[in-house]
Amino acid sequence: MENIIIFGLLGIIILLTGVISLYIYRINTRIGDIGKTLEHQYALIVKIQSVLKNKSATNAVAENAEMIYQDLLQNLIPVMAAIDVMPRNTPEHALWRALGGIMDEYAKNPFALEKLRRAIKLDSEVARNIDNYMRRADNFLHHLTTTEPDGLLSNTFTDGLLGQSLTFFAQAKQLASQNT
Repeated sequence: MENIIIFGLLGIIILLTGVISLYIYRINTRIGDIGKTLEHQYALIVKIQSVLKNKSATNAVAENAEMIYQDLLQNLIPVMAAIDVMPRNTPEHALWRALGGIMDEYAKNPFALEKLRRAIKLDSEVARNIDNYMRRADNFLHHLTTTEPDGLLSNTFTDGLLGQSLTFFAQAKQLASQNT
């Protein structure tokens, strides 16, 4: 009888050990799952923080866009006067009207490139304004490219009048430096 009690107690102890082991295994599995979930959530928080930081920088550019546009426009006005180009007659911002006028003139009359080349070569003020415009427009595009996560805004500027004008001005500068 003593053997039955000992075997019974031993069976109960083995059964309790198995149940406790199974319970500890399930707890460890849950803790592992919680750890994976926390790692994933942390990665998402870091990604969200990065996107918000980039959005904040892009919003700062948007808030300062008028100052940036005015700065670019101030460098275009003497250039437009030197090559005798009028801005577009549209309701858009003065910078885009000015750039549109320059690019429209070039599309109608490729001699506009030669006029700009001569102006750069003969008038140091025009050359300085072209250099300032190109440097500031490049900085603006670079800032947009680095701070915007999806690139939609920077591509719009690069493919639009701003990018086209940079190409046009770079060609004129290159021609002016080649012809001595």
